[in-house]
Amino acid sequence: VMLALQVSGLTTQLNSKGYHVDAIFDNIGDLKPRAPVTISGVRIGQVESINLNPQTYQATVKLFINQHYHDIPADSSAKILTQGLLGSNYISIDPGFDNTFLKEGDKIVNTHSALILENLIGQLLFKVSGGNES
Repeated sequence: VMLALQVSGLTTQLNSKGYHVDAIFDNIGDLKPRAPVTISGVRIGQVESINLNPQTYQATVKLFINQHYHDIPADSSAKILTQGLLGSNYISIDPGFDNTFLKEGDKIVNTHSALILENLIGQLLFKVSGGNES
C-alpha cells in the first residue's frame, strides 16, 4: 500500500502542509489532477482539482502549493506547458514583482492557456495550402 501511494504521488500531499490558490484558464488541454506545479522547473506543488465554471465556461484549476513556497508574489502568472513534445501537461508559475504574496484562497488572474498541438498543425496546414478550402 505504501509503495502504491508513493508511486501515485498521493503521499506528497498527505504528508505536507501548504495552501490552495485558483487559476482560471480558457483551455487546459490535457491537464490532469496531480499534475506538477513548478517555478523555474522546481516542483512547488500540484494540481488538486479541475472544475468547469457553468457561467463562463472556463476551467477553474485548484492548485496546492507547498508551505515552503509561501513567498510567491500575488501578481504572478500561470501557464500550462507540456513536458517534451508529446508529454503530459503541467503548470508553470512565473513570479511577478508584487510585495504581497499569494495566500490561501487567492486567484491567479494572469493565465496563459495550453497550446493544443492539433490546432497548431491545422493552422499550419491551412496557411501552407494558401487558405483554400477544397
